[in-house]
Amino acid sequence: MRTYIDCMPCFIRQALEAARHATDDPEVHEQVVREVLHLASDMDMNQNPPAIGQQIHRWVRNLSGDPDPYRRVKEAFNAIALALYPELRERVNRADNPLETAIRLAIAGNIIDFGVFGSVETEMLEQTIDECLSADFDLSALEEFTEAIQSAGRILFLADNAGEIVFDRLLIEQLPLEKVTVAVKGAPIINDATMADAEAAGLTSMVKVIDNGSDVPGTLLRSCSESFQYVFENADLIIAKGQGNYETLSEADRPIYFLLKVKCPVIAEHIGCETGRMFFQKTAVMTGEK
Repeated sequence: MRTYIDCMPCFIRQALEAARHATDDPEVHEQVVREVLHLASDMDMNQNPPAIGQQIHRWVRNLSGDPDPYRRVKEAFNAIALALYPELRERVNRADNPLETAIRLAIAGNIIDFGVFGSVETEMLEQTIDECLSADFDLSALEEFTEAIQSAGRILFLADNAGEIVFDRLLIEQLPLEKVTVAVKGAPIINDATMADAEAAGLTSMVKVIDNGSDVPGTLLRSCSESFQYVFENADLIIAKGQGNYETLSEADRPIYFLLKVKCPVIAEHIGCETGRMFFQKTAVMTGEK
């Protein structure tokens, strides 16, 4: 997926928010915005948005001197999600179709996205959980997904954000754990989950967890480690959470099921749906260029 003009304001907003998380110094904030405006003038629009985001957030981290500006945000949302986890797990266990309920809750957790939202309130998260549990959405891929789980020898789960990774655990628990490898980011980028977040969510004691060797807010294979690329290429089933993974992998020739909450108008148009929709599908629905 390429980058569109509509992405530009989001890049500037992201950079300023990251700078404000990293430091209270208004001079640094101004420097960040000016540099991003300069970068935008020469930006290669054929790159996907996470590839450009990687460049911008590296620059913010270097300028601010903070290697993980969203660390406190990630810790806070891991704690919030873990507090909700027992009740949500009980909902999955009581459901007529536990796998479907786990998918809905995993998608609900995708609202914890500081790449799209400047802030996420607990009330917003709770409202999204209720909406995702009750809303109608296309589950036509569920039967095929169930069969793919049963037949797969190796399942790769691409995590997205901290906090959200606790919601992912509800879905991972519905999978044959001995077949599952969970991949997190290799270094901090926005509020994306790293190994520390997988540990906080309790995943490292359940399944094999690896990092992808990259600081891209998605899965940009050329930026990932060779060891991760090997796991990716040899997976029989890949489950990709979130918009960043969609942006980087929507055209990949691999057996990928995308699970996300559509929060961006650009992605909504690319998929061919309205903003706010839950998306669960094996292949992207392409509607042409903007």
